[in-house]
Amino acid sequence: MSKRKYKRHEYADLLKYMRLLMEGKSFGYIHDEYGINGEQLKVLWAKYLRNGVAGLKKHVKIKIDFELKRKIVLDIEENHLTLHAASLKYGASPQMISVWLRMYREQGWTALEHIKKRSRPPSMGRPKKNSKLKGSRKRTRNSRRR
Repeated sequence: MSKRKYKRHEYADLLKYMRLLMEGKSFGYIHDEYGINGEQLKVLWAKYLRNGVAGLKKHVKIKIDFELKRKIVLDIEENHLTLHAASLKYGASPQMISVWLRMYREQGWTALEHIKKRSRPPSMGRPKKNSKLKGSRKRTRNSRRR
């Protein structure tokens, strides 16, 4: 089993994949040949069929809060939507929706309320430089040179 390095699929690549699907190639073939995620490819194919080439372009990221997560999970649980259909309906990725479903099924609604902070903690990282100390070092270097 060969390990593939993560490849970013550019717009031209996505158009090529859509052309291959139009020619009758399978999702599995394109996944194996080019390394694109099968679920992602199915979502892109549905967007392409619905909106044409505009469906393949990058869209503005949506702000996903607890209420939207709850709405998506409830819709999937009550109406038996697939990840693919929910992704098309709400604009969230199937991978994230599957994470939310797993969290909901294992831990309940409280797990979805928690929002992970994405910044570095204040105690982490390099300490701030002191400008007074920096200036005093310059003076000692200059005095040594003279």
